[in-house]
Amino acid sequence: MMSGFRRGLWAVAIAFAATTSALAQPAPITLGTASLGGTYFVYGGALADLLSERAGIKVTARQTQGPNQNVILIDDKKIELGMTTMGVALQAVQGSAAWTKGKKYDSIRALFPMYDTPMQCVSLKKSGITSFRQLDGKTVGAGPKAGTAGTYYPLIFDALGMKTMVRFGQSEEMGNQLGDGILDAFCFGAGTPVPIFSQLDGEKEVVFYTPSDDDIATIRAKFPEFTAARIPKGTYRQQPAEQKTIGLYNFAIASKDMSDDLAYAITKTVLENNARLAKAHPAGKETLAANASRNTFLPFHPGAVRYYKEKGIKLDPATLPK
Repeated sequence: MMSGFRRGLWAVAIAFAATTSALAQPAPITLGTASLGGTYFVYGGALADLLSERAGIKVTARQTQGPNQNVILIDDKKIELGMTTMGVALQAVQGSAAWTKGKKYDSIRALFPMYDTPMQCVSLKKSGITSFRQLDGKTVGAGPKAGTAGTYYPLIFDALGMKTMVRFGQSEEMGNQLGDGILDAFCFGAGTPVPIFSQLDGEKEVVFYTPSDDDIATIRAKFPEFTAARIPKGTYRQQPAEQKTIGLYNFAIASKDMSDDLAYAITKTVLENNARLAKAHPAGKETLAANASRNTFLPFHPGAVRYYKEKGIKLDPATLPK
């Protein structure tokens, strides 16, 4: 039989092993994505699985309203990891948009680039709508109100002097309303192909279109955060030609309070497993370290900066931690 002294030592050893094991295991984190039917939802699920399996970090994807809400949730410490477009991020750090209520969200930090978000609209072919300007006076869905499209399309219509009635809702819901004839168009912005657009393309006779060159110039003059973007020919079965448009790059964000080691591990794992994300969604092929240069204003997390330095990636000086 084991003596009392030996039993005591054994108990201490077991307790110590359990403690060190718990310390070595990163705490679970939550990733804010967006609505069903959008690219964030698909990409976010793949991202959560990747980090859970390759980095040993238990990540749970949480459906949200999109970029705006993800910024707020990170600032409120209700999620640890989020996804946002750089347009929304700019509004956040400046406190310039109505959704910020004048607050400057200076606690968010960039981790890694995701993909471009081109803006595009779709209508049923039988509606006769084939151009962006035809949406004047029409009812248009723009996805969740706190999403990129929901944030920007009302501003875009105003900038172009268009009296368009904008409705908000989950991407899947917007697609259903378009199919039922409740909406004249569904204008969205997400990594292509957008799942709900692909569904509509497969089930209905539809037309895809973007703003004209002149309108694009007007939009970019008003909102310099937009960059030139293109939607390749054949992205959808019923899109026979390449379409020029405007876009916003997407980045993963975290709080400045995230540990440097965790931010480094997340950034490294994601950027070194690009093929895994691309297999889940074609937009994932743009998740490359070189695209970190698409961020020109939002400070990178020091843990992410450590990875970029190791890889020799030059970052915009404005994004380096102070």
